[in-house]
Amino acid sequence: MKLRPLHPLLALLCNIALLYVLYFVCRVVYVAEFWDIYSTSWNQLNPWQLLWGGFRFDTAAICYTNIPYILMVLLPLSPRLRNSRGWLTTTRLLYVVVNTFALWVNLFDTVYSRYTGRRTTSSFLSEFSNEGNLDNIFFTELLNHWYLVLIGIVFLVALLMLHRTPNPEYTHRHRLQGTLCTLVAFFLAVTGIRGGLSYHRPLSLADANGYVNQAKEANLVLNTPFTLIRTIGKTTFTDPQYFPQDELDNIYSPIHIGSKNYEVRTTKSKSIDANHFLALSSYFLPQKNVVILILESFGEEYWGFYHNGKGHTPFLDSLATHSLTFRHSYANGRKSIDALPSILSGIPMFVEPFILTQYANNDVASIASCLSQVGYRTAFFHGADNASMGFRAYALSTGFDNYYGMDEYCRDNRFGGQDDFDGYWAIWDEEFLQYFAQMLDTLPQPFFTTLFTATSHHPFNIPQRYTATFRGGALPVYRTIEYTDHALRQFFRAASQMPWYDSTLFVITADHTNVGELEEYKTDIGLFRVPILFFDPSGQLPRGVSDAVAQQTDIMPTLLGLLNYPYPYLAYGIDLLRTPPSDSWAVSYSNGVYQYVAGDTLLHFDGEKVVGLYHLTTDPLLKHNLLRPNSPQPNCRHLKAIIQSYMQRMINNQLVTTSNTRAY
Repeated sequence: MKLRPLHPLLALLCNIALLYVLYFVCRVVYVAEFWDIYSTSWNQLNPWQLLWGGFRFDTAAICYTNIPYILMVLLPLSPRLRNSRGWLTTTRLLYVVVNTFALWVNLFDTVYSRYTGRRTTSSFLSEFSNEGNLDNIFFTELLNHWYLVLIGIVFLVALLMLHRTPNPEYTHRHRLQGTLCTLVAFFLAVTGIRGGLSYHRPLSLADANGYVNQAKEANLVLNTPFTLIRTIGKTTFTDPQYFPQDELDNIYSPIHIGSKNYEVRTTKSKSIDANHFLALSSYFLPQKNVVILILESFGEEYWGFYHNGKGHTPFLDSLATHSLTFRHSYANGRKSIDALPSILSGIPMFVEPFILTQYANNDVASIASCLSQVGYRTAFFHGADNASMGFRAYALSTGFDNYYGMDEYCRDNRFGGQDDFDGYWAIWDEEFLQYFAQMLDTLPQPFFTTLFTATSHHPFNIPQRYTATFRGGALPVYRTIEYTDHALRQFFRAASQMPWYDSTLFVITADHTNVGELEEYKTDIGLFRVPILFFDPSGQLPRGVSDAVAQQTDIMPTLLGLLNYPYPYLAYGIDLLRTPPSDSWAVSYSNGVYQYVAGDTLLHFDGEKVVGLYHLTTDPLLKHNLLRPNSPQPNCRHLKAIIQSYMQRMINNQLVTTSNTRAY
């Protein structure tokens, strides 16, 4: 099909209009792909607001990506150049290639954002820069999502066939007209990038929250080309300056003063956990070995312990009944690279993963660097390639003595080497956990170690020998959860026969959640719900379910408190055993909104004002925002102080105290 050439301005308008149609199709595909998440709150959304918000962000993306093309079509160049076949062909190719890439990225992000909970940003390029297996995973996903490939091909054909060529009949007398058109187009493009004439700055990702009710719904308004472009080279952190410095320090400080100086507080709370808290608040386990198990994708939803036995973790359920657990516990991020700083260094994810920001080289302490000061041997274990996810670099830079990854595993003749590789990410969990147990038996005590599992990562494969044993259920992730639960059973069975076992405190948590079925785990805060367990085989640490709100950043201060660590250190969390449950809290960040949980209350804060207030007990699906348009702003001084402290300390490289700066 060959379409008649049009006046350059009319041809440009037709071609841009085609892009709006294709971006809209991408949004329809996104909604369809995530209907299980958005269906519960769809009736509460304003469709006209969604359309208008989507139009504005699509306009910005189209303007960002098509400025060179617009200039080539409209610039009043010499007639000989503009009328040449080479110029017209180059203009058409620029339009087709750039917009095909942008639309494909937008389309295929429906796969990746399923696991991150947000549109992809430029940090993706850094996050997977050391992975050598992405091509394998990519082609597997192309097969699994063949319909997206088909839609992408249709997009390419549409761009090729429906592109309108500017009329080459252009002379010197059209130059004034071309100049005026270029100036008007440039003005409109800048206006589109800024989101309208009333905006004094370009649209940001956070602006999407103005068109929806919940942070997770911002993805319906955004598009991936926009989020990629707007986050390239962006300064991640800025000081919000909510409070003067002296007032800030009085409201909140992340500095913990050390166990020897703890003042055990009492509580007037009538919580059933009050007596339990008082018993724990003076409890110490000095010189205990510590093992932290970070389980890939083991969200709370999969555990039978939290659902009257209906789950996929029979071994962990039994272990939880002998552990100290928490009724409300949360991750501080949605990615694996968010989990390490949160769990090991007490640093939550705000805005972007700390490891991927320009502040990644700041001095940072960790449980490992702190315990090294008091005689602990430390090691980190992860069965993937040693460069994978930047885990090795982070572990060694934060004080771990040794790192054990796939390279070390394959050099150990007692195990199967590369034959135990899952083909995508890492050594199978069962084999690597057995290796972990054997290596712990070689470490001098006391030791502190961390292991990060891998098999329950997408694409959710398990060893062939177990395909008939672990059948999972409605979601592919279930069978990998069952397999890793079995692998953990084998690990604890082996570890229980070793001399260090009874002298070891185990902490078990997940890095983040994953896909799920239950609606309460698809809300903004439900997407962060992970278990946190403290298991002491000797029985010295009391067991039970605490009423405290727990988060990953609480693990560091809680452990150091239990071990009677005597020096000051920094962590954006609390000692769960020496803080009354009524004073506990959790914080996270999602799509431009900070989430703050205290007791049964969830507060959403966009950096300037509170935009959501929910009662988690009576409204677990977050359908009823208690904040009315003209109601007074709830008190969020504590959250503001946390944010300001975080930003200031990141910018000024103040994430350690003088007693735990790097000594390596």
